[in-house]
Amino acid sequence: MEFSLLGSITVATGSGELALGPAKRRSVLALLLLQPNTTVPLEQLIDSLWEDEPPEHARTVVQGHVSRLRATLAEGGAQAYGIELTTHGSAYLLRLPEELIDAHRFGELVTLARPEAAPADAVPLLREALGLWRGPALTGTVTSPPFAAAAHALEERRLTAVEALGRAHGALGEHEQAAAILYSAAVNHPLREGLIAGLMRALFRTGRQSDALEWFHRTRRLLNEELGVDPGERLRGAYEEILRAEAASEQQRAAAPAKGARPAGDGSAGAPSFHVKHDRSGQVPAQGSTEASGPGGPAAGTPPPTGPGSAPEGTADGAAPGSPAGRGGAAPRLLPRPPARFLGREEQLHALTEVLLDRTPGESPLAVVAGPAGVGKTACAVQWAHLHAGSFPDGQLFADLRGFGEEDEAPPAEILRDFLLALGTPPDRVPGSAQAASALFRSLVAERRLLVVLDNARSSAQVRPLLPGGPHCATVVTSRSRLDGLVATDWARPVGLQALGYEEGAALLGAMLGPQRVAEDPSAARELVDLCDGLPLALRAAAAQLTARPRWRLARLASALRDERRRLALLSAEDTGMAAALRMSVARLSADDARLLSALATSADGHLNASVAAALAGYDQERTQDGLERLAEMHLVDEEATDVYTISTLTQLFARDERGDGGGSGGRSGPGGRDGTGDGTD
Repeated sequence: MEFSLLGSITVATGSGELALGPAKRRSVLALLLLQPNTTVPLEQLIDSLWEDEPPEHARTVVQGHVSRLRATLAEGGAQAYGIELTTHGSAYLLRLPEELIDAHRFGELVTLARPEAAPADAVPLLREALGLWRGPALTGTVTSPPFAAAAHALEERRLTAVEALGRAHGALGEHEQAAAILYSAAVNHPLREGLIAGLMRALFRTGRQSDALEWFHRTRRLLNEELGVDPGERLRGAYEEILRAEAASEQQRAAAPAKGARPAGDGSAGAPSFHVKHDRSGQVPAQGSTEASGPGGPAAGTPPPTGPGSAPEGTADGAAPGSPAGRGGAAPRLLPRPPARFLGREEQLHALTEVLLDRTPGESPLAVVAGPAGVGKTACAVQWAHLHAGSFPDGQLFADLRGFGEEDEAPPAEILRDFLLALGTPPDRVPGSAQAASALFRSLVAERRLLVVLDNARSSAQVRPLLPGGPHCATVVTSRSRLDGLVATDWARPVGLQALGYEEGAALLGAMLGPQRVAEDPSAARELVDLCDGLPLALRAAAAQLTARPRWRLARLASALRDERRRLALLSAEDTGMAAALRMSVARLSADDARLLSALATSADGHLNASVAAALAGYDQERTQDGLERLAEMHLVDEEATDVYTISTLTQLFARDERGDGGGSGGRSGPGGRDGTGDGTD
């Protein structure tokens, strides 16, 4: 009898595999096998099997699964192998020889292998160990965090063994074999720096220098785009090793005398010695650069660079003469990192440019980027801010006002304190009152060319104390509300964001999943855009589901999303998703408006007028009309024409779930069944 964790969860006997039943039962067995000969508390099993609040009968469900597993193992002849599944109070123990578990055998083989000390022995040991893998670890278990963490840990051990096998082949001089082994793993794990470093060395030693260096630059770009970090020590070390080897080879070729030439008598013939230096991005300085200087600056006697562009963009030295940033310390740069895979929105970006840069003399322009939850307001504002940061050399300030978040909204005094500190105000000079702090803020920035980005505002009143007054300042505010008050009092110019059309939505899916995967299933891509209401947040969550399941076609996720009971749950990824976003919008409604929204969710097609809405809600016409106006201001409904309102499908689903008409949309489930397992036992 053999137990498999390195792939699908199976139990094999001499007569074939045992029928283990649904996903939760396999998950119980997997958890017991991950801790063999150790008591596993019932509560741990329950916590691992249900991501959200477990059902009232969870204990009974687990007990039933354990009972069936015990019977299945007994039918397979477990006793003959010394295998016993026993109950110890409120815990369970799977007693068995650990060598019957493939993960245990894998670990023993890897431990025995010594790729550097005994590479000839290590190669067969590591090949046997890796041969135990039959797919992603723990396939068939529920998609809860404990099992995801366990699968990740096993995958890390597998990749470590792959790297060790590559080193063993390299130590034997078998660099082609090393490159072949490391290549497929590197393609599937493009951010694993140790793996890429090993592949680079193997490629270089087979004479493929350009391929080796291309892997470095590709990985450097990915690390920067995905994680915002530079290459680590192992990757940089491999890069430097290759550069030094190339430099030494060039030096040897230059030093070798031409055939029949007379060698120099003083021994000075040959290429001069030099040291190759690369910057943090991995770029090699241009030929002719000197290395006489230390890390602090250019070589002694070398004049500093002059002329346009000599000062780094975004530094105080790059500010205009006489500006505060030029006279004082570095200008504040508080923008978050640019949004990853930002696509489209050219019309809105152009509108922001017209509002904020083509300004009326003497005015401090203000734009409000408004739209429904999940439409990408923050991403649009931050993208524009990064694109035009050079127009604001005295700094860019950013603050999350938390108007639609889990926490209480940020009070103006808190934001102003952060701004004043960023502008160089000593902590003991920051006023205690919001009114005084606002006045000091306006005074400090009166002559600066400054951009202020105020994200996630709830109301105009929350924004006004944070507005700069200088004629060279500009402000972008994002909100789910239209903030009509700012339009009235501060001449704010609205920039509305709508859901993406098919082309843009499919392009976003392609940017995240790869264009080929989307091109393989264009009709499913169109359906996914429709099922996600064209909202970037929902599409990104859908892409996250597909990224985690590389073998899935788009049609499979589209099929799962057609189930309205599960759609919102599937359009979630850890701490983000449409259900959470909509919850924050609805939480800001009055009780009357929340009831009206709940009534609108019962509309058959999401299209209605005030009379129909009044009938659904049981309100009078005037009360209904006022409520519809407030919901439209919050972008929870859309007024397509006079007295013609629409409510999006995702908003309908959320509102139905809040009133108890739908199932499970607020939680997180995988695509396999009601809770992502497909077993239907609970």
